Amino acid sequence: MRIIGMDIHRVAAEVVSLLDGEIIRLGRVQMLREKLEAFAKKELTHDDHVVIEATGNAAAVAKVLSPYVDRVVIANPKQVHMIAHAKVKTDTIDATVLAKLYASGFLPEVWVPDTETLALRRQVTRRTQLVRQRSRLKNLIQSILHAHLIPTCPHGNLVGISGRKWLARQILPADERAAIERHLGLITQLEEALKVVEADIALHALDDPTIRRLMTLPGIDVTVAASVAAAIGDIRRFSDPQRLAAYLGLNPSVRQSGEGRAYHGKITKQCRGHARGMLVEAAWAAARSPGPLRAFYKRIAARRGKHIAAVATARELAMII
Repeated sequence: MRIIGMDIHRVAAEVVSLLDGEIIRLGRVQMLREKLEAFAKKELTHDDHVVIEATGNAAAVAKVLSPYVDRVVIANPKQVHMIAHAKVKTDTIDATVLAKLYASGFLPEVWVPDTETLALRRQVTRRTQLVRQRSRLKNLIQSILHAHLIPTCPHGNLVGISGRKWLARQILPADERAAIERHLGLITQLEEALKVVEADIALHALDDPTIRRLMTLPGIDVTVAASVAAAIGDIRRFSDPQRLAAYLGLNPSVRQSGEGRAYHGKITKQCRGHARGMLVEAAWAAARSPGPLRAFYKRIAARRGKHIAAVATARELAMII
């Protein structure tokens, strides 16, 4: 079996092959569909195993190469760098490291989602990006108001109907007024795009029994349920609740040396950061609703504080999921 290591980037990938301990450089391949297909037809066989790192275009590369090889493996880049940290770093060395780690059985693989889960992940990511852009524009408006000693908006939503009317009454220099109007115009466009994306997510939720079931949990609405479902994918790949909590980065870090006592620190915050954030938001909502999760939150909050209690409640939600 020949192992093909590919160090892929936005523009090109460095490719090496490993067979019987011998490394052969196969050159660079452009990150274009037709170039990848041409390379696969010329250089690869159906017995080859291809190893790549998880990047923004890794799923697309895997989809193009899969018909031409026995298997395409996507590696966890963070864990690969921890295992194989080198003083001298080139694309060829990185591709070689991937091939050798896979050959020795030490390659930390990434689960590859199915097409439906990938589509849901993309929509969830688009929603997150739109929300972040809207928040950034709101902060820019707030900074302008702060610079001119204007008090905080008395309305809950600065860019809602009442908030915009309040903004129009504030006395500001002409250039600052123009800047606020531009920001409000961009926010309006983002909110229109956000409605489209959220409608698509809601439509997906109606047809997905997993998302509908997640929505029965306290604090979990359609957005949180879709985000968590997209992050998890096939729940059967986690053998127990602790593994899911670890995947979401909600498990506490542990330090222990020798026979000394173990010290538990902050949560690891590894892997799916967006889903973790969504579960923490759901935990705050669950803490306000009567039920076992609220009692759990209040018990932890009394000893450790509200923020630690919210994270602990999020971990409890992950265990229930």
